[in-house]
This record gives sequence, structure tokens and C-alpha cells, in this order.
Amino acid sequence: MKPIRKTFGNELPFSLLLHYKETKSPQHELPDHLHHWYEFVYVYRGKGTFFIDQTFYEMCQGDIIVIPGNTVHRGFPDKEEPVTSSAVFFSPYLVNNNTFSEAYTYLRLFDTAKKNKQYKYTLPPEHAQIIESDILAIHEEWEQRRPDGGHAMALLLHLALLHLNRYCLPQAAEPGATSTLVPDWFREALAYINDHLDGQLELHALAKRAAVSSAHFSRVFKQRLGMNAGEYISTKRIFAAKDRLLQSNDKIEQIAMSCGFESMPHFYRTFKKYTDMTPAAYRKSNRPS
Repeated sequence: MKPIRKTFGNELPFSLLLHYKETKSPQHELPDHLHHWYEFVYVYRGKGTFFIDQTFYEMCQGDIIVIPGNTVHRGFPDKEEPVTSSAVFFSPYLVNNNTFSEAYTYLRLFDTAKKNKQYKYTLPPEHAQIIESDILAIHEEWEQRRPDGGHAMALLLHLALLHLNRYCLPQAAEPGATSTLVPDWFREALAYINDHLDGQLELHALAKRAAVSSAHFSRVFKQRLGMNAGEYISTKRIFAAKDRLLQSNDKIEQIAMSCGFESMPHFYRTFKKYTDMTPAAYRKSNRPS
């Protein structure tokens, strides 16, 4: 199965997209989200489960889910009380071009979330109301389609990110709760895969390490993540390679080997499948000039 991806066209003003107050259902939720844009999700009401990176979170009113680019994630709405949420997608380049004299890291919360592997934050009502107002303002600008609306939405996004930093970062020092939404062996398998992308991750060896059969391992993976273990591992490896391509000057061959690809043809073929471009083209087109 080729992973379903979010696609964002050039017609979007300033590389920003908002899905405003949508009520999710298992039929309308993408099996997996694979994109390089950044995203945050705000929950208004309802229940559900959210998988990101290697952790499952329960979702409820007032929750913020922070999703850095190139991070595997998927939402699972509750059948009885499906989640109603807004999702804001944006290119990191939209907020990295700071025009103020004093530097401010608008993506600090996303960087901290990725470093600490803590992606969910719960806002008290007074802070939740401010974030709701920020998202509503972006939505209203989008609806009005003014000639300068794109600029206004970019400014409003900066304000929303500032508020998220202000209200969520103090929670980043708090220890994250251990997820009880999946079996221990499955959670440990996700962590093992994440820490050993540069090695051999064969299904039978992973299942043996988890003390379950290969068939059971595959079945639970598909049920929990909507993709099989091989697809998940390939996706994680490609995302790791994309990060290395942008954050280092290492040769492409070195990056491929360090991310667990045993041959360059396999790396190029897999990279092209997931990104529709070659590694060299990705590095050239996504690095700031």
C-alpha cells in the first residue's frame, strides 16, 4: 500500500492550510499522515486517540497536539463521541523569516516536543479560549478572501505560535504519562525501531524480541497504525534521511547507510516513492538559500 499523504498546492496563500472545526470519523480520517509541513491540532470536544512518532495519546477537550514535520501520525476518533478539532498546517519557512530586530523562535514548542517526545499539552479554559480565538481569526481571514488576507493569516499564525509557546512550554518539563492504550510489547517495539533504524529490523526478529508470533505482530501493527511494520519502518527511515539531508552536509551515500538502507538503488527507489523526488533534489529545494 502506498501511504496516503497530505498534499499542499502552491495556490495556498503563504503555505498555510486550516481544517476548521471538523468532526472526525473513522471513515473520514486518513490512515496515516505523512508530510513535511508542521501541524497543530486543537480539540474542542469529543474523544479519541492520537498516535504520533511512537506514542499514543488520549484526546479530550482543550488538548493541543503538536506535530513537527516529517513525523508519522494518525488520529483515531471515538465511535460514540467523535473528536471535533481544528488542524493548522503550515510550512516552517513561513515562520522562519523573522522581520523583527529581536529574534524569536516561533517553532520552539515543536523543537522541544520532538526532543522530549512529548507531543500533547492540555490547556486550562482561559488559555484554551485564547487559542480558539487565534484559530477563529485565521479562519475568518480565509473566508473573507481579502487581497491582503494571506499576510494577515501569516501574522495571525505567528501570534498563535507565540501563544502556544507561552502556554504549552511550561508543561514540557513535566514528565509524560506512560501510555496504557497499547500493550507493553507493542510500545517497546516502537521504541526499539525508533532507536535502531540504522540496523536490521526484520519482522521475525522483532516479533521474537516481543515474544509474540510474526502473524500477531503484523496484525496488531496494522490494527493500531493502519500500516504494516515494513511500511512504518521505511517511513521512519525516510523521515530520518530527510532530516539528515537538510541538517547536515553528509554525502547522500553516508546518509542512506546510516538510516538503514543496504543499497543505494533501494534508497533512491524508496525515497522517490515517498517524496516524488530524488534525495539531491529534495536537499536542494528545501534548504534555505
